[in-house]
Amino acid sequence: MFQRWSELLFLHWKIEPAEIQRRLPEGLHVDTFGGEAWIGVVPFFMERIRPVGLPAVPWLSWFLELNVRTYVHDDLGRPGVWFFSLDCNQPLAVEFARKFFHLPYQHARMSAERIGGEILYHSRRRGAGHPIATFRYARTVDAVPAGEGTLEWFLAERYLLFSTNRAGRIFTGQVNHTPYRIAPASCLEWSVEPLRLNGFADPGRPPDSMLLADAVDVAVFPLRRA
Repeated sequence: MFQRWSELLFLHWKIEPAEIQRRLPEGLHVDTFGGEAWIGVVPFFMERIRPVGLPAVPWLSWFLELNVRTYVHDDLGRPGVWFFSLDCNQPLAVEFARKFFHLPYQHARMSAERIGGEILYHSRRRGAGHPIATFRYARTVDAVPAGEGTLEWFLAERYLLFSTNRAGRIFTGQVNHTPYRIAPASCLEWSVEPLRLNGFADPGRPPDSMLLADAVDVAVFPLRRA
């Protein structure tokens, strides 16, 4: 598949590695930077989603997504992303990703708008009693590629995802795109509700890292057994 990711906000908090490791399936291991594990909340726009050889469809190929993620490696040492949840406001995309990518997609009501130089982004997972998660963010400086070996590189430059099916088998999915161009985010409003929905405690502090990334065009490849 081809797709485009835009208006990406990366919010990350440091977290004890043991807190992450106990939630991972056998065969995956928490990845750390500076001895710390990291958990991220990433809202963004999904655009121009289409299978190879087919055009984008206006009512189907543009939607919103918000994921809660951490960073892992497998027994072979390959680094990648592990998703705790992926909220999405396109019902067909949710069902497709659950079935073909074994990813924990969740139905949500979401909206986003560009107001001047700011993005105002709302997400509310479907189900009784879920609060609205709101994010308001903007760019303040030009984006540049992350330097290899930096925290920004560790958090953003991941080209492999891991997932498991109901039998517990681990799968990998490769994504290809040019390296991100990244800038510090001016984040005037953020929510820890996505963390709470995944059983994590409120960190009780602002994110330890707040980044924006320029849009990238992405190629997504079929899953393979790890």
